[in-house]
Order: sequence, then structure tokens, then C-alpha cells
Amino acid sequence: MSDEERRAIERRLVRKVDLVLLPIVGILYILNYIDRQNLAVAKLQGIMEDLNLSTQQFATAISILFVGYIPFQLPSNLIISRVPRPGLYICSAVVLWGSVSACTAAVQSYASLLAVRVLLGVTEAVFFSGVVYFLSAWYTKAELGKRLAALFVAQQLGNAFGGLIAAGVLTLDGVHGIRGWRWLFIVEGVATVGSGVIAAFILPEYPHNARVLNQVERDLAVYRLELEAGAAEAHDDTGTWAGFTMALKDPKMYVFIFMQMMAQAAGTVTNYFPSLVQTLGFDKTITLLLTAPPYIFAGFFFMIITYFSDKSGKIYIFIMGCIALSLGTYVIPIATLNTGARYFAMMLMPAAAVTPQILLFKLLNLHCPRPIVKRAAGVALMNSIGNTSNIWASYLYYAPPHYYAAFGTMCAVVVVFAVVITLYGVYVRHQNRLLDEGGDAALRACKHGVTQEQLDLHWRYVGF
Repeated sequence: MSDEERRAIERRLVRKVDLVLLPIVGILYILNYIDRQNLAVAKLQGIMEDLNLSTQQFATAISILFVGYIPFQLPSNLIISRVPRPGLYICSAVVLWGSVSACTAAVQSYASLLAVRVLLGVTEAVFFSGVVYFLSAWYTKAELGKRLAALFVAQQLGNAFGGLIAAGVLTLDGVHGIRGWRWLFIVEGVATVGSGVIAAFILPEYPHNARVLNQVERDLAVYRLELEAGAAEAHDDTGTWAGFTMALKDPKMYVFIFMQMMAQAAGTVTNYFPSLVQTLGFDKTITLLLTAPPYIFAGFFFMIITYFSDKSGKIYIFIMGCIALSLGTYVIPIATLNTGARYFAMMLMPAAAVTPQILLFKLLNLHCPRPIVKRAAGVALMNSIGNTSNIWASYLYYAPPHYYAAFGTMCAVVVVFAVVITLYGVYVRHQNRLLDEGGDAALRACKHGVTQEQLDLHWRYVGF
């Protein structure tokens, strides 16, 4: 096979994977965010009054999801790295969380709401880290950034559609004696269960056993990933526990975890976004409709930033740009009550706050070499521990309309994030100099997570 023939087959392979894999995963992620964020929408529809919740109790109901979500991500990702059918594993979780979300419609008290939210976190823990790992098993590092961006676009579409769907479901309030917010959980939960069942029959598995590919495409799909990684990925026999300990021994992991904590804290604005938009003074229906444009804009923003990131090979400069933009979106609501200025800041807020998370996952996949179980453990550790920020940050969103505590804290958080990622850039440049020197210097770099296979392929840290 000539190089030209191989490139033609590879282009056809990537197009086929994009057409089969990304739409399914994207739809499931839209539903994932709709089901996770519908409690924030239910606040506008009277759940606090019906269940007699205080502001602090509602904040606890928001944050307690992560009590279930965080501890189950790591074991789930270690499991998914070893099962032969990760697609079926993911779809099974979709059916479970959809069922739990629908059951939220039946809660009658604060205690039952907390119980359902914890269980929802447990069942949702499989999805995001699992899908990030799953995509990295299909795409090369040059391709992965745009696909991760597509995943986050789906997240923002979930937020946008969540508001639009809620505005429609609001008209069901009182039908059959059921409150509108209860209908919201029923409708969205049932849609998720049905989608999970359908996806289980369509979603492909690993490249080496994917039924949607012919034998030539399967061989090429495996070969190009092995060539890039410097390891026989399909035949990797590194144990689950060994991969986990490798991730823990890599000092870069702790920096990534901390940066993700900062990025997740900044992103908590999306947990309360309907309440933030409500401070503009419009009625419930208009407020829900106004939540959609910022999320749609964020989707386009993600694709543009990741396109230029992939094209330039840079990540750091785009993260710093988003941090600067985030600062502006936090300062404006503190400084003014002008409706136009505040909504302008809100239009940019989800895009600026969430884009660094996409770029961090891309950076982790570039800087945390295989074996695949180490990569899976690294993704889960970064996402699960990073999500702890959602717990404490949920208690900052009080005292509208300025939300001084929330936006003031977010300003400090993104400044710390900027300092840490700058220092990390200094560190990886130093590691690259050691790798360039070769000999004993390169062996010292191996103590920081670089394998012999990477050395043989002249692998380097990129993105800065």
C-alpha cells in the first residue's frame, strides 16, 4: 500500500468514525447535561416552594450530586479501560441515570431530593471521563482536540436546549395535577432512557473490534495510534492497579488536578446560570429563553478556539486568553446593574469559563503518555478531584443581583489558574531540554512519566 493510498483510507476512516461516533456521544452528552442541570431550571418553576427548601438547602442539593459523582469516576474509568465493549458500558450508565433523573419527579421532601441527587451523581460518574478516554482510544493527538471540543459543544447545547425545553414544559404545569418541574424531570428522564437503549445498538467499541469498520480500516485505526503512542495499545497488558499507581507517581498529575479544580470552580457559573439571568428582571419564560443564546455562542466559541489550537499546536496562549475574558465577565456583574452590560457579560460567561476545561483535557492526553490504563486513571483523577470545586463553590451564589462572593472568588480563582499553568509551562520546557540533551538527562525526564518508547520516537511535550 502506497503512502497516498494509506492517507486516502485514513481520511475515509476518520470521516466514518466522526459520522458514527460523534453524533451518538454528542446526543448522550446533551442529555447528560440536561439531566444534571434541570434542578437549576426547576428552581424557577417552584421546586423550592413545593419542598420548602431554604437557599442553603438548595445549594446543598446542587452540590451533593458531586458526592456521588466524584468517588465513582476513578473505579469506573479503570473498569472501562479493561472491558471489551466500552460503548455498551457507557450506554448502560445512560439508561441508569435517565431512570434516576425521572425518579426526581417523585420526591416529596428535602431528604428524598438529596438521596436522588447522590444516586444521580453515582450513575453519571461513568459518562464524561469514560467518553474522554473512549475518544482518545480512537483519535490521534492531532485529531482529539476538535473532537473534545465537539463534546463540550454538546454540553452547551444541552444547557441551551434545557432552557428551551423547560420553557415548553412549563406549559404542562397542573396537567393531571402534576407541577411543571415534575413534568420536566419525567420528560427529560424518559428521553434519556430511550436514547441510551438505542445508542447501545449503534455505538462502536474499540478500533480493533469495531463492527462498523472493515478489516483494512481496523488495522489502520490500530496502527496509527500505536505509531503515535510508541506502544501496542490493543495488546497492552498493563494491569489496572499498575496503571493507577503510574498515574499517582507522575508529578504532572497533581498539577493537572489543581488546574482542573480552578477551571471547574470558574465553570460553576453554569450551575446557577438561570438564576444569574433572572437578575435581569424578566419573567420566568423570557428568563429561560435568554439562557439559550450564551450556550449556543459558547458552542461556536469552543470549535473556533480548538480549531486554532489544533492548527497552531498551542494550548497555553488560548487558556490565558480565556482567563482574561473570564475576568471581564465576572467584574461587569459586580460593577453594574445595567441590563445590557450584564447580559453582554453573561453571553460570554459560559464560553470563557468552560473553554479552559476542554484545553486541559487535550493537554492531559498529550502530556500523560500511555499505557491506556494510566491515561484512563489520569483522566478520571483530574475530572473527579477537579469536580470537588463544584461542592464548595455552590455556596457562593447568594445575595443577588451582584453576587459579590461568587464573582469575587472566581476572579481570584482564575488568577491562580493563570499563575499555575504558567509555571507548568516553565516545567515542561525544562523537561524538553532534558529530552533534547539525551543520555542521562533524558533518563531523568523518564522519572517524570516519559517512557522508553516515547524516547525512541523523539516524543516531546507540546502546547506551550
